[in-house]
Amino acid sequence: MRPSGKLHLGNYYGALSNWLDLQTKFPCYYMVADWHALTSDYADTTQIESNVWEMVIDWLASGLDPSRCIIFRQSWVREHAELHLILSMITPVPWVERNPTYKEQMQEVKTKDLSTYGFLGYPVLQAADILVYKGSRVPVGEDQLPHLELTREIARRFNHFYGPVFPEPQAMLSKSPKIMGTDGRKMSKSYNNAVLLSDSKEQIAVKVKAMYTDPTKIRLTDKGHPEGCSVYNTHVLYTPEYAEIEERCKAGTLGCVACKSRLTETLSAGLEPIRARRSEWEKKPRAVEDIVREGTLKAAAVAAATMVDVREALHFKPAPGAQP
Repeated sequence: MRPSGKLHLGNYYGALSNWLDLQTKFPCYYMVADWHALTSDYADTTQIESNVWEMVIDWLASGLDPSRCIIFRQSWVREHAELHLILSMITPVPWVERNPTYKEQMQEVKTKDLSTYGFLGYPVLQAADILVYKGSRVPVGEDQLPHLELTREIARRFNHFYGPVFPEPQAMLSKSPKIMGTDGRKMSKSYNNAVLLSDSKEQIAVKVKAMYTDPTKIRLTDKGHPEGCSVYNTHVLYTPEYAEIEERCKAGTLGCVACKSRLTETLSAGLEPIRARRSEWEKKPRAVEDIVREGTLKAAAVAAATMVDVREALHFKPAPGAQP
């Protein structure tokens, strides 16, 4: 996950909730993708370091357990960069140009210049992130399937040229609900439409008040269409009686103001356990850093072993003084 600061509901339901389940079933690697942050934030890196720790604290507050999974930082494992360089040599340009996320971001993000080699090629770095651990399964949402297919294609091409080094990682699709932002689009901090896991009740109230609703429902008695409403879609996640809300909205017996007020209460209550755990982790910054350092050492050992195999496949001799 890219360190863009504190996490929001889309991050939680799109990834974290699935990670919490997987850590009880598989040996899992969860990576702070700080080099990936440079693909869009290269012009100003002053916030990346603080964003790293804000994000990790949200991971821990949400329930990631370092005794059950490996939490590590990408830039502290240099083998990621080495493998990315090697894979970039064999990846055809049209493979990365067809990336749908690249096209979407180029159209949507107008505040940053994304016309860089790094942004175009970030899926190759993603492939290196996976293949350097010889990952067999990757938890993704449907929107990430093209990225994982590219990873398989790159692994296949490497194996064809140099021999069978990498497995072809398979997707573990997460059944995550669609999380709509306050403006009705996909929730994203890039769009300034996100509800953060750490938001106070007062902050939640302001954001819920601004949430996009059915534009055809102007008066309380107007019959609504909740399926396209950001408020209703969030009720489904946090309000046990969401079916009643849907029924009353459609019948014209529940107004948007009352609906939003109810969501403020249930959403704030639902996020309270995460906020409480977050408050405790914020008091222990050294413990948080130790968790990432220990996880990075474990990840780096695996990555280093993989790169021995890669260099042998390329018929490259190890550097003087390097471990065989």
